[in-house]
Amino acid sequence: MDFPIETVRGRFPALDLTDKGRRRIYLDNPAGTQVPQAVADAVARCLLTTNANLGGYFETTLAAQKVVDDAHAAMADFLGAASADEIIIGANMTTLTYHMSRTLGRGFKPGDEIIVTRMDHEGNVSPWLQLAEDLGLVVRFLPFDEKSWQVEEAALSAMLTDKTRLVAMNYASNLTGSINRVKALTAIAKQAGALVYVDAVQFAPHGLVDVQGLGCDFLVCSAYKFFGPHMGILWGRRDVIDALQPYKCRCSSNGLPERFELGTPQIELMAGLTAAVDYFAELGAAAGEGGSRRRKIAKAFEVAIAYENPLALRLIDGLSDIEGLTIRGITDPKRVSERVPTVSFTVDGIVPETIVRQMNAENTFLWSGHNYAWEIVHQLGIPAEQGVVRIGIAHYNTVAEIDETLESVHRVIAMLRQQR
Repeated sequence: MDFPIETVRGRFPALDLTDKGRRRIYLDNPAGTQVPQAVADAVARCLLTTNANLGGYFETTLAAQKVVDDAHAAMADFLGAASADEIIIGANMTTLTYHMSRTLGRGFKPGDEIIVTRMDHEGNVSPWLQLAEDLGLVVRFLPFDEKSWQVEEAALSAMLTDKTRLVAMNYASNLTGSINRVKALTAIAKQAGALVYVDAVQFAPHGLVDVQGLGCDFLVCSAYKFFGPHMGILWGRRDVIDALQPYKCRCSSNGLPERFELGTPQIELMAGLTAAVDYFAELGAAAGEGGSRRRKIAKAFEVAIAYENPLALRLIDGLSDIEGLTIRGITDPKRVSERVPTVSFTVDGIVPETIVRQMNAENTFLWSGHNYAWEIVHQLGIPAEQGVVRIGIAHYNTVAEIDETLESVHRVIAMLRQQR
């Protein structure tokens, strides 16, 4: 089927906004996507009709508890979890990772080793570095291969020792867009007896996550990257998280997942989270899937990937025509399935911010900088204070937007070269 792009765009009110009559092109999606009207409606409805704290016996508190339960169930379907009890919802991925790192640290001892990759967002690096500093642990950095743009299985195997307690890795890079072979990497780490903690923030908007199939122990993602509200979600394998004792109030619940969810939850945002998951299910239903919510979500990703990948290739092809421009990631059309549609580049002699500022002034929204991919820019020798130009596609973007963006990039770079 043809992807229903006009119907999809009609679900997102922000896509129709203009500034002094000028259209907006949202290509800042790796940092955060726009939301469907249904997500905003769900948040407002919760605040206006079910606004109460949890634990009581009157109507609004009972309704609020249902909102919370529904959000956990929705994310269990979204991630392929065995149970909603495995879903932990919090402020954001980084906060959840700090919290879980401290909890796991209770079982580590001096000399134990943690492996982190040089492909990860800093939110999956700093928590482990600081835990190691506090507890006398050893952190080993696993580089990515600069030809494949992925973390290679052989490199991980060579780094594992009998002291390795945890491997932290990302599913897809927020700078290069490369997708790691997480299932294979996880199997290697598990054979060595290590826990595996996966950052799927950049993958979750662009591919179906199957936590049970991956074999990892933890996986985190962020709702605001897949058309939802600003919050993070952590999945933990039941037998692993059931044995953990997190830092929490003495009198708060010891049940799952409550003992990991500190304080009063963001109930209204949980309502929006369910609506975001249901948006995917509705897209899958429109594509002809009539089964469970999980099956509808899977179908939604199938049709969205088939739409996004040609847009990414169109962008890469158009950028490749520019002399002195280097794309930092996979460019081979035959490997498009091994990347998400996030494309970063540098241009010889031009600071990325100067390109981005000009394009932002033309209402094309994208980013420059290291984008918290701190280890990537250092491995590649890119000045961290400059970083890259990053363009990130979502499935509500259009061919016309990509073509207009390419025209702008060509023109802006030519202008900046004339000014030198």
